[in-house]
Amino acid sequence: MLVRKGVLVRVGRGAYVRGALAKKAEGSQAGEQALALASMFAAGRIAVVGSHQSAAIIHGIDLLGRRSPGVTVTHRPGVGSGSGRPGVRVHRAALPASHVILRGGVPVTSVARTVVDLARTSSFRSGVVVADSALHRGLTSKDELRAVLADCARWPGLARARQVIDFSDALSESALESLSRVVFREQRIPPPELQEWVGAEDQGIVGRADFLWRSHATIGEADGAIKYADPQQAMAQLRRDARLRAAGFEVVHFTWDDIVRRPADVAASLREAFRRGTAGGQAVGS
Repeated sequence: MLVRKGVLVRVGRGAYVRGALAKKAEGSQAGEQALALASMFAAGRIAVVGSHQSAAIIHGIDLLGRRSPGVTVTHRPGVGSGSGRPGVRVHRAALPASHVILRGGVPVTSVARTVVDLARTSSFRSGVVVADSALHRGLTSKDELRAVLADCARWPGLARARQVIDFSDALSESALESLSRVVFREQRIPPPELQEWVGAEDQGIVGRADFLWRSHATIGEADGAIKYADPQQAMAQLRRDARLRAAGFEVVHFTWDDIVRRPADVAASLREAFRRGTAGGQAVGS
């Protein structure tokens, strides 16, 4: 009766949630993940917790690339796994109490554990995007991440996870900026300073640079897909670039497509800017 009236919505065998809650979850990836996980727990899989991609979505952490359908869970070795259920990806690992929290009544791995799990089971690029996002949003800290690493000693992929955490930076403000930093590393471009205010002594502050190579008087700008959707914003950017160049900086712009498809071209543009900036020999302020 309550289901027919919409008061309750069935999310699994013997599992129901209030209709208002289900409606609120519609169109929200975090909400949909939470409901899918709730249906598993209602089926009696008490030892299973949402983890990896599912936990990242629920926590609001950026992921690199397309999100896989279904849910991801971790269960303790030696207990019911949830395997064999369509759309469920299962990992087996220890789950210390400090690694599990409740989000909306659903047990998921903590932010720090989620970051470490993804860093050790995915590529370096993907791990950095996840770690940077969690740090930038203030959801965890490097101390918390390293504490989880200590708890997971000798687990597969821990060496890569450790590299990801060492490289991660809370100043990266987007997946594009995080990916760009990894590409700089791959292309042997020296590490830049992040989110630095720049200008010249006689002009004051001109703006904040995504990436700054101070010794080469070069600024790198990671341009998102909608950065120039507004013509007025595009003109403001052109005026800003002109002021930065007048202050003695080289300015290199690149997009997501550039970084993903043409990383060597981005690196070549930066090296040419370094050459010009160094040859110019102008003193620049910050």
